[in-house]
Amino acid sequence: MLTRCQLKNLKNFVVKEWLEVFLKRSQSMELNMLLLYLLQKVVLASQQLQDKTVGILDADIFGPSIPKMMNLQEEPELNHANMMIPLKNFGIKCMSMGFLVDEKSPIVWRGPMVISAIDKLLRQVSWSNTDYLIVDMPPGTGDTQLSLTQNIPIAGAVIVTTPQDIALMDARRGVEMFAKVSVPILGIVQNMSIHICSKCGHAEHIFGKDGAQRMATELGIEILGDIPLHIDIREKSDSGSPIVVSKPDSPQANIYKDIAAKLAQKVSEAN
Repeated sequence: MLTRCQLKNLKNFVVKEWLEVFLKRSQSMELNMLLLYLLQKVVLASQQLQDKTVGILDADIFGPSIPKMMNLQEEPELNHANMMIPLKNFGIKCMSMGFLVDEKSPIVWRGPMVISAIDKLLRQVSWSNTDYLIVDMPPGTGDTQLSLTQNIPIAGAVIVTTPQDIALMDARRGVEMFAKVSVPILGIVQNMSIHICSKCGHAEHIFGKDGAQRMATELGIEILGDIPLHIDIREKSDSGSPIVVSKPDSPQANIYKDIAAKLAQKVSEAN
């Protein structure tokens, strides 16, 4: 279990909950896209707020994707205190189980081993002088989520969902879980809200329209932004070159910029 203590010189935890059930059941989509919003958000936060440092902790032990999406393959080195030094790219400090195991090797662990691994990624990593640490949590409301939310000081949570009814059912459960452990919801991101054809520009609501917006209105939670389903986002994600870096002036990158600015403001207000 995680122990309750303040991590030295770490100022803000933000947890992000992915709740996109339909993607887990579809073989036609790239599952790496589940992590895209978080990646774009932290990259931008680091670039816009020049005096701030940003870290990302990949708490998805069974399916770590940060190494590929951040284009990092090395193993972390140890400092003089025998703590792991986070790898860094695009100005972002990164730590993931994917840095410690072969990418083709499955991790077959029970709950206590997973919690122990997350504890080590938190407390045996040199996160010193990090202004924002964003914890990328796996889907669900199980041991990982409960242990993290109950045992570390969290500035708030971001719920990411699609407009699809099935995904929204789990999103509501995520909101209720955070409410029970007194973690404020910073906002909701509606992912894959619309498909935009790269050939003709035709827009179509493949997974439904405004489902997250209706839920947010009902629950009194702000929508931070709508992320489209666009081939540029997927391709840049898979190549380890975030769209806010590779195409910083594109409409898609500007959406992430707006979300990042809103999130930074929310965390500032919470403090």
